[in-house]
Amino acid sequence: MMANRFRVIRTIDVAAGCFPERPYKAALTAAQRAVRGMVKAKLLRRYRTDRFQSVCGLTAPGAASLQEAGIDASSSVRRVSDMRNPEHRLWLQFLVIACEARGLRAQTESEVLRSLNKGTTAGQPMVQGLVSVTWTRGGKTVRQSLRPDAISYEADGVTFFEADISKRGANREAALSALAVSIGRTLPGGEVLRRVVVFCKTDRIRLRALAVLRRIGAEQNGKVLVGDRVHVRESEEGVFEVWRGVEEKLADGRSHAVDRRMGHVIVQALPTWLPKLRVEAAGEPIVGWFSDGLLPYRRPTTMAPWPACTSPLLRPARAPGNTGG
Repeated sequence: MMANRFRVIRTIDVAAGCFPERPYKAALTAAQRAVRGMVKAKLLRRYRTDRFQSVCGLTAPGAASLQEAGIDASSSVRRVSDMRNPEHRLWLQFLVIACEARGLRAQTESEVLRSLNKGTTAGQPMVQGLVSVTWTRGGKTVRQSLRPDAISYEADGVTFFEADISKRGANREAALSALAVSIGRTLPGGEVLRRVVVFCKTDRIRLRALAVLRRIGAEQNGKVLVGDRVHVRESEEGVFEVWRGVEEKLADGRSHAVDRRMGHVIVQALPTWLPKLRVEAAGEPIVGWFSDGLLPYRRPTTMAPWPACTSPLLRPARAPGNTGG
């Protein structure tokens, strides 16, 4: 089903989606065994990208086996064979899989856009993004509708994921600033934007993202929180709290202004080393897996720790007719 949904997958996706409760090497070993079995059975076909990444696509027999189980499926091998460098796509879907391993509902960018435009009829304008922002550049106001690379839905609101594979130019840096100060806003679906998580491929990209956010704090944190002003306060390395002044009603009907934390911006390293590790390799402990609390993102200390992952293979089957939960 994973290969049918995402069209192209890696072994690490299977490890995260099927064995997240295990230590990384054990999860990877089990995933490698499962993928080898599916390739041998000709349900999946392996390909190597221009960047020497090993990926798999769903074959016609694989799609047929899903159709026999009542799942609408189609082969993706032709599409995968034409992919040259699907790195960004692979990482954003890995983040979605990591969210779902924690029991969260999550979507990729394309899935978000399909949801937002569901029911749109011919002639109606299509929704182009999730968060509408503006910023000023060269004396001109720029308006943009931002799309997440991935998104997850939690009890307190939405987490907006960005996977920065390349360095941000001036416009993308301005978009990140505008997105950060949008935390606390209500989105088109009625949810509240609570977190922005920026995963960075290199340390240079990470340091630049930190500089953008620290600049907002340097410019704004000394001002009184009134109107649309926000404070962006770095509470931990790479973790920023976004504060805003809000009106709070008192019991006697009066109101007064209070400062309230609206959410967080989190900047962390994309775990690019995980797919490269060999199971038989010895040495330093592996960092970046679920057991370290870094997936799908590092929780700020003001939030509860992540609950332990459970494999979907071990979850009890839902009783017939039970639609709850």
